[in-house]
Amino acid sequence: MRTTDISPQDTSTAHAQRSTDIVTLQAHILQQQTRYPEASGQFSWILSALSISTKMIAAHVRRARLDDVLGAVGSQNVQGEQQQKLDVIANDILLRALGGREGVAIVASEENEQPIILRSDDSEQRKYCVLFDPLDGSSNLDVCGAVGTIFSILRKDRRSTRPEASLLQCGAKQVAAGYVLYGSSTVFVLTIGLGVDMFVLDPAYGAFIRVAEGLRIPPANKSYSVNEGNRLGFPQGYRDYLSWAQEQGYSSRYVGAMVADVHRILLQGGVFMYPPTRKAPDGKLRLMYEANPMAMLIEQAGGKAYCAPGQRILDIVPDDIHQRVPVVLGSAQEVDHVMNRLAAAAPG
Repeated sequence: MRTTDISPQDTSTAHAQRSTDIVTLQAHILQQQTRYPEASGQFSWILSALSISTKMIAAHVRRARLDDVLGAVGSQNVQGEQQQKLDVIANDILLRALGGREGVAIVASEENEQPIILRSDDSEQRKYCVLFDPLDGSSNLDVCGAVGTIFSILRKDRRSTRPEASLLQCGAKQVAAGYVLYGSSTVFVLTIGLGVDMFVLDPAYGAFIRVAEGLRIPPANKSYSVNEGNRLGFPQGYRDYLSWAQEQGYSSRYVGAMVADVHRILLQGGVFMYPPTRKAPDGKLRLMYEANPMAMLIEQAGGKAYCAPGQRILDIVPDDIHQRVPVVLGSAQEVDHVMNRLAAAAPG
């Protein structure tokens, strides 16, 4: 299914149009497919695999304590981080579900050092690359906190001499992105470049039900989300912004899982920040698995996403699939406030 860009709507409009009919995620995908008579259905099957996978992950999250799958497994992932038991389970579920889909050429996970190239002998029929963070914020699980899954879909670049090079595309070339939040309810948020839609899993029927179409992030809200425990290690511009925001009566909201923090900002407005620090001068969040998909969602909802003044996240051409970047995203006016302080503090 081919996707196209659209111009952002006026951010003064309502945040979202509430669906009046009962529409499942599967039905929504098929509705979108009818816009493109030439569509093969492969893209729809990939979204279906993500839907099935995240239902399975949601079930494991709900039973984590009962099934004794909390805590670390005693090993580290490619990022040098302790893997949680559910990190491994979620990663395996997504790899197996996506690996069986006809249209998938390459699968890449934040948990794996190298991407997985699927049956390259028939790669002409495999048009898409899927990247994901299987369980964002997994350290929250031990205290029953919110966690999530983030995904990004790219078209395979047939001009690449190496299949894995297809992944090294700027975020503006994503054909779809989304996340699933496992919290008080399981929420699936999706964009295919035609706005942002939201679905909630109805456990009674085992289906994601569309609850909002065309989500629009509020243009401003006096709220920021950042780990202020690292404040002393932030560059001066970020510290200047925090001092200014507190003088202006801003509130601080930070969950410690990007999916949960960005979901709140998408619905209520504000700004999410993950600055560089002395320990992580390039930032901590991964461009391909976290920053790009979230930036696409926020921009499709009328917000902004930058890593530095004048540097839009979606314009970055990656040189490594595990590349890290600073992240500032959210309501347009709130992101501008941060960028203005960063620009003012820049040397020269």
